[in-house]
Amino acid sequence: MSCVLVLLSFIVLSGDGIISEGASRPHVVNVGAIFGLNTLHGKVANIAMKAAEDDVNSDPSFLGGSKLRILMNDAKRSGFLSIIGALKFMETDAVAIIGPQTSIMAHVLSYIANELKVPMLSFTALDPSLSPLQFPFFVQTAPSDLFLMRAIAEMITYYGWSDVVALYNDDDNSRNGITSLGDELEGRRCKISYKAVLPLDVVITSPREIIDELTKIQGMESRVIIVHTFPKTGRMIFEEAKKLGMMEQGYVWIATTWLTSLLDSYSPLPPKKIEAIRGVLTLRIHTRESRKRRDFVARWNKLSNGTVGLNVYGLYAYDTVWIIARAVKSLLDNGANITFSSDSKLTSLKGGTLNLGALSIFDQGPQFLEFIVKTKMSGVTGPVQFLPDRSMLQPAYDIINIVGDGFKQIGYWSNHSGLSVIPPESLYSKPPNRSSSNNVTWPGGTSETPRGWVLPNNGRRLRIGVPNRASFKDFVSSVNGSNKVEGYSIDVFEAAIKLLPYPVAHEFVLFGDGLKNPNYNELVNNVSTGVFDAVVGDIAIVKRRIRIVDFTQPYIESGLVVVAAVTKLNDTPWAFLRPFTPPMWAVTAAFFLIIGSVIWVLEHRINDEFRGPPGSQVVTILWLMFKLAGENTVSTLGRVVLLIWLFVVLIITSSYTASLTSILTVQQLNSPIKGVDTLMSSSERVGFQVGSYAENYMIDELNIARSRLVALGSPKEYATALQNGTVSAIVDERPYVDLFLSEFCGFAIRGQAFTRSGWGFAFPRDSPLAVDMSTAILGLSETGQLQKIREKWLSKSNCSNLNGSHSDDDQEQLGLHSFWGLFLMCGVACFIALLIYFFKIVRDFCNDHKPVEEAIVPSPESSHSNTLHTFLAYFDEKEDKTKRRLKRKRNHDLSVKFPRPM
Repeated sequence: MSCVLVLLSFIVLSGDGIISEGASRPHVVNVGAIFGLNTLHGKVANIAMKAAEDDVNSDPSFLGGSKLRILMNDAKRSGFLSIIGALKFMETDAVAIIGPQTSIMAHVLSYIANELKVPMLSFTALDPSLSPLQFPFFVQTAPSDLFLMRAIAEMITYYGWSDVVALYNDDDNSRNGITSLGDELEGRRCKISYKAVLPLDVVITSPREIIDELTKIQGMESRVIIVHTFPKTGRMIFEEAKKLGMMEQGYVWIATTWLTSLLDSYSPLPPKKIEAIRGVLTLRIHTRESRKRRDFVARWNKLSNGTVGLNVYGLYAYDTVWIIARAVKSLLDNGANITFSSDSKLTSLKGGTLNLGALSIFDQGPQFLEFIVKTKMSGVTGPVQFLPDRSMLQPAYDIINIVGDGFKQIGYWSNHSGLSVIPPESLYSKPPNRSSSNNVTWPGGTSETPRGWVLPNNGRRLRIGVPNRASFKDFVSSVNGSNKVEGYSIDVFEAAIKLLPYPVAHEFVLFGDGLKNPNYNELVNNVSTGVFDAVVGDIAIVKRRIRIVDFTQPYIESGLVVVAAVTKLNDTPWAFLRPFTPPMWAVTAAFFLIIGSVIWVLEHRINDEFRGPPGSQVVTILWLMFKLAGENTVSTLGRVVLLIWLFVVLIITSSYTASLTSILTVQQLNSPIKGVDTLMSSSERVGFQVGSYAENYMIDELNIARSRLVALGSPKEYATALQNGTVSAIVDERPYVDLFLSEFCGFAIRGQAFTRSGWGFAFPRDSPLAVDMSTAILGLSETGQLQKIREKWLSKSNCSNLNGSHSDDDQEQLGLHSFWGLFLMCGVACFIALLIYFFKIVRDFCNDHKPVEEAIVPSPESSHSNTLHTFLAYFDEKEDKTKRRLKRKRNHDLSVKFPRPM
């Protein structure tokens, strides 16, 4: 409010407002309008609003006898005159103000509207930041530029562009629109790489500032230029761009709705003017075809006397008047009086000659505003309705391409279905259908979609940094000390460059003295600082580097591994014992004895093979138990135990055979170093390659003391240090290690790779070339060319391929944990068989040795000893003798009980 008072202090107003007192229906309802009548939008809007005023008043019954009067204030593109005009309307008790024309004044005048409760409706001030929360009495009656920028962002995404340049005036409408565009692009992983800001449209008198900005843009990568300005500035931009050669092939120009307004209002343009914009894409707010629209278009020439053509803002001006008229009708029909009252904040200001008391508050302003935002009608623009957030219903745009001597419509965008070649109104009742047209003529007359960027600095040869290595020169190296380079990485880069659809002039620049490997972090940092345009070589893609540059798709997999000296395990005559662990061998042998003992117990009384001297029985137990499994003399319990044991032996034998075959087929290597865990838990010294990121990784991530680390410069130093014990192991990237193991024998990778990464080419952040090179690398991989380059440089070996490919961890020994279930099953079977057998033999013993009465009763100790001795003798006795004795005993008992007659 303080801002308003400051503005008021410079204005001297006089006159009395006309207030309708006591009349339920005022004779005249005043509506103010603030436009620059010397501007394109002002001219069109003035004609359209007067036509709408006449149409409203042509039916006296519509407002119940009241007349709608549009009071036009010519602001002449002046912010000061816009303020004066608004305050004058507050004196004449206007119920609403149409305008202002620009968002700059909308921000200022909305404070006055909020204070005096007078709604302001604008179809040209479409700044996305004019929020109804901050400015409740400001209403946009055309789609906000938020949707315009959303449409442009989707066009950019559709054509695959990632960077754009924004060219705009330094005013609220343009600035906030570009901010919205940036937000929309960010959500689509695109961005505005440069913002070219021009002075206000009203103050530009020469093209000097425009030429300066266009010259800057000319030297940049991005060739997609968004022009968000006004007709006057826009015409100058394209005229100067034409002179600078920026309307030729390779450029993409997208103009916002200002250009379609110009084309619609002054079509056809003169040949020289149309030539300057040929190939440009632009947008127009979409208005639905209807009878009302066709009738109004047909009337336009008569209304305008041919002075200016009808553009879309003329249609919105006409509908805006009708929105106000309908709200007035609703207000009066609801019995409300149109009254105004003094603002106590203004009347309390005394002194001076300002007539501030003439400014009145519209008493029914809040109610009137509610009727405005609840308007629902069919206008010349199509269905008119406000959503809860005050945005217009179904915002949509026509996409226009300037071709030949005119223009053609190539598609549509709507907030419902996005880009489409089908009119949006036919899609509102269907699921979103984002079909788009490629029938576009671009600058230079080409129909091929521009890639949207070029190499910067007007085609200067790219400076490609290359590490001047002292070791592992198969990856990259200088040829005979010259600036010419070769190697695996160089061949991959050159092959990928050839797949690009455009030439890339480049030169290689060596980094380092060639006497030792350079620091790769410094090399990559030179890309971010602009020393190099890219870096090519054996560059690992790691977190520290990816923060400052963009990498291509990896062209080779990498990762840190541990290398140590190894010995061959299967060069010993005892290699056949390796499939089983010692506990496994022990338990297996023990179970042979246990099963043999159980079989002996079960078969001792019935099989002659299990009788005789104890020594001979022990020897025969093991080989006889398999033989007896198929004999009829074996007892049922013995047969069950033997079958279970044979099943266990079969599984164990099969596993042993498979494991032994693997051991004898694959070379097994042994070393006290098992992997990275061994290094972390020990105090041994560890080697690393000079310049590699392995040093920092071991210190920062693995917490290995720096004092334990030894820098090594070549494969020969690797071998020497490992052989003489200078280091217990070496940590390096897998491609280097593979090349080392192909030349030096007696070493192997221990454990698995403990990091996962790859090698790529480094480019500046957001470089489009990085994306295209990634696509080319994938192409090399799919065609097999990448593998051929690898075979050319890296497929060499002086050692057996088995030497460095496996470790003792590759073949796990079979332990007891793998078979304890089988042994448990066999043990339970033995126990049950012995238990059954024990009960049977005890029963038979008791039947054979029933107690007899004796005259002398022995002591309990003597009785127990005699019984045990008798039982053991009975157990050792062959079952046939026992059966014969039992038979004789039964016959004797029968003869005693039933003696034969004499």
